Amino acid sequence: MAEKITHTTYPNTQTIRRQVLANGITVLVYERFASPSLVIDGLVRAGALAESRQTAGLAHFTAVSLMRGTENYTFEQIYEALESVGASLNFSGAYHTTGFSAQGLVEDADLFLELLAEALRQPVFPDAEVEKVRGQLLTGIAMRENDPQQMAGLAFDELIYGEHPYGRSDLGYMDSLPDLTVDDLRQFHRRYYGPQGMIMTVVGAMKAEEVVEKVTAVLGDWRNPHQEKLPDAPDAPRPESLKRIHVPMPDKQQSNICLGLPGPRRAAPDYLDASLMNTILGVFGMMGRIGQKVREEKNLAYDAYSVLQGGLGPAPWYAAAGVAPPNVEAAIAAILAEIERIQNELVPAEELADNQAYRIGSLPMSLETNGGLANVISDMELYGLGLDYLLEYPHLIREITPERIRVAAQKYLSAEQLGIAVAGPGGG
Repeated sequence: MAEKITHTTYPNTQTIRRQVLANGITVLVYERFASPSLVIDGLVRAGALAESRQTAGLAHFTAVSLMRGTENYTFEQIYEALESVGASLNFSGAYHTTGFSAQGLVEDADLFLELLAEALRQPVFPDAEVEKVRGQLLTGIAMRENDPQQMAGLAFDELIYGEHPYGRSDLGYMDSLPDLTVDDLRQFHRRYYGPQGMIMTVVGAMKAEEVVEKVTAVLGDWRNPHQEKLPDAPDAPRPESLKRIHVPMPDKQQSNICLGLPGPRRAAPDYLDASLMNTILGVFGMMGRIGQKVREEKNLAYDAYSVLQGGLGPAPWYAAAGVAPPNVEAAIAAILAEIERIQNELVPAEELADNQAYRIGSLPMSLETNGGLANVISDMELYGLGLDYLLEYPHLIREITPERIRVAAQKYLSAEQLGIAVAGPGGG
């Protein structure tokens, strides 16, 4: 059983070993000997920001093809080696980064570290295996096109971001993935994969010094003189007026609503104000005020909630709801009314205190597993929060006032300058 993480034992500068290797890889290690496992969480700076509409999906396609064969191992050898010891290794592409994760017993660390390094450094992208991956990705996109929630989200992104990279699906499209070649994958890997900017967090039952030695042994000599820096995500202005789109899905019984606008970057000084505002609006309890009003009181939706993504770029704030088609307009009106209320009225002290307690109290739960810890430590490094961020977090949340919530709502929300996407039957 893992030891319980509390606010007095959060990982911090004293307990996280941070080592930058000579080639630019940042290694973070948190020792945790309660179970005999080791978890790795990390990223390289290869992502969909390098894509165009024609090459949409290239970063993710490349990422999920890395394990399909390397210079020294076939896909079958990699799969069987991991399966034989109950270990896992995964890669996934996103806009700014390609993430990776690995997990297994400490005694097998050399094996999955070697396979991780092989996949990152020396993938060969065998034609037959790449075609299998392409087929799997296209199946996923075909399923997306039959899912009103996903289609509303896709239309919403296109509506509010337009030509901005966030306006394109990082998973690609039915008309982009078929045209991507093995050479496209190899070139993307050659251009963007490398040690510069790479983050690797290791949590588990191994001494930090030994972890650094093992990582250095398999990745310390990695060099890519051709490694390019991804372009930055530009700012994304909010829509000048309300924009709306309907995705017709006449065979569906439910309509899905997605409405919102570009939000603050994670690095914004008032990001936590905006984040706590979103907790009040669409997360806490029965999915916040939006869930309470739209689902519980008015009985307009099967589910209703809001999300503030936060990230390296201007990721969106959005509210989402799944509703019976006749309830679309009433549900939208109810959500917009909640936006206006939090912009115009101070949040009552008791409601704010309840949400603050929820945020502070839920943090230890996210740190109960080695995987949760590794993910949070990676994020602290990626977003430049500092390794004492978890110790500071309760105070940072408690010092947010009703006035700061209202200011954040006025700054980052709008009931007029936003996009509304509806997917489902009818005219939307």
